[in-house]
Amino acid sequence: MSSNRIFETTYEDFHEVVIQASHTRPILVDIWADWCAPCLVLAPVLDNVLSDYTDVALAKVDVDEGENMKIAGRYKVRGFPTVILFFQGEEKGRFHGAKSKTEIKSFLASLIGNTLPRD
Repeated sequence: MSSNRIFETTYEDFHEVVIQASHTRPILVDIWADWCAPCLVLAPVLDNVLSDYTDVALAKVDVDEGENMKIAGRYKVRGFPTVILFFQGEEKGRFHGAKSKTEIKSFLASLIGNTLPRD
């Protein structure tokens, strides 16, 4: 799963690989847990969306690993999955729960519009 566009991140490297890296491209952060059914439904949809958007990366945060729950706390995540879009070092938007490919593409377009390809 790990690539330069889809990768796992941890509490220890989150600032570098998400916040700092978002100055060069938008990064979706999928905050999820293994036991969360909607998280497991959303994961392949996010992967599929990324195949359409070569300029967006996807960072996956498993809240059950190490100190990763601190990321959820820092960003006041109230449920899983939560997906947050970071761009230019800042949170630009978020959504909760499983979404369709169309809904995720609409979410991206509304936040970073013309930097993304259009259908």
